Amino acid sequence: MINASDLRAGMTFVQDGKLIKVLDASHHKPGKGNTVMRMKLRDVRTGSTYDTTFRPEEKFEKAHIDTKAVQYLYTMDDTAFFMDLETYEQYEIPVEVVEEEMKFILENMEVKIQFFGSEVIGVQLPSSVILKVVETQPSIKGATVTGSGKPATMETGLVVNVPDFVEEGEMLEINTAEGTYLKRAK
Repeated sequence: MINASDLRAGMTFVQDGKLIKVLDASHHKPGKGNTVMRMKLRDVRTGSTYDTTFRPEEKFEKAHIDTKAVQYLYTMDDTAFFMDLETYEQYEIPVEVVEEEMKFILENMEVKIQFFGSEVIGVQLPSSVILKVVETQPSIKGATVTGSGKPATMETGLVVNVPDFVEEGEMLEINTAEGTYLKRAK
């Protein structure tokens, strides 16, 4: 069991038979009354997200999540296909379950899939990925890193705010947790 005050982004717990993933968690102290935990949560099986509050001492069953290294193969219709790198077994995951993660995944990329028991529940991304810029405004001469930036569309369709000096065709390192530009890839 785990207290609500110990839940952090990325953790998964069981509530009323539902598998719930914490997207964001913060302590909130209203003017009067006791501290509450504000949470943004996602039902892992349905993909629906919602905001709620819990008392810090409320207890939940922590879900035991296993991971396995796989290679992303392709997406067909509304299903993403992954292959186990050791057994060559294939796993099918509905795209709606991994819609956010797919913005960072290219064909043949290695990721980890998550299991709750024998049920495939999602994809665990590396902390950063390298993606190619396919569309952005032309760079501005004399632009610096401190400028306000401009939007750039990556090869997966992800749109990231990048510094003004970034050009089409460049490879960039992207933070997968926040979907933000880190640096040019070497």
